[in-house]
Amino acid sequence: MKIIGSYVSPYVRKVLACMALKKLVFEIDPITPFFGNDDFERLSPLRRIPVLIDDDLTLCDSSVICAYLDEAYPGPPLLPEDPKDRARARWLEEYADTRLGDVFIWGLFYQKFVHQAVWGKPGDAARIEQTLAVDAPAALDYLEGYLPEQGWLFGAFGLADISVATYFRNAFYAGFTIDEERWPRTAGFVARALDHDAFARFLPFEQTQMRTDPKGRRQALLAAGAPLTSETLGLREPRKGIMRL
Repeated sequence: MKIIGSYVSPYVRKVLACMALKKLVFEIDPITPFFGNDDFERLSPLRRIPVLIDDDLTLCDSSVICAYLDEAYPGPPLLPEDPKDRARARWLEEYADTRLGDVFIWGLFYQKFVHQAVWGKPGDAARIEQTLAVDAPAALDYLEGYLPEQGWLFGAFGLADISVATYFRNAFYAGFTIDEERWPRTAGFVARALDHDAFARFLPFEQTQMRTDPKGRRQALLAAGAPLTSETLGLREPRKGIMRL
């Protein structure tokens, strides 16, 4: 089983955490979508990550991949058993992938980190200001009314918990912090979730990827023990594509 996509991506992190819960073995080609070659585009026509390759099956989109993993492989279920709770969990996954992704990835992490690192230009200062002043507080207000004070959303740690927490790692990389007095439930929940082994086991690889120049990244990840594929679909120069910039 292979995963194509950067350890730092919240969508890849989400899939890897689910694979960790299922105790699945995989190799990874840790590229960012901007550096994908023509073969990557054939596998992922929207030039998005992650991509899962499982024998003769190729899947794009983290939600599709996680649903497949839960249906195809044994181990702890990623969704709760009760139909109403399953629906609530799916909604939180959708909310996270759309709203939290828009706020914390495109509105913050991309603007403050990726834009400069990939394109050599500063991000949109007005978008950052809008994110910090309006969009992020509104999202946190919503989560504060939903997240549990202790434990997990639906009993066992699962897909809903993973989906919400993954975006905050990138927000933290961009210098964002959760005001614990204003949003105590959210701050506590995110800290618990990101400390879970399903996330924590991959953190050293994220940190290696964050601090290493792209030209030496694969070697640094190999030295850190990351299970890399023998070949990569990455390029040395970035490409713009269908993805929103």
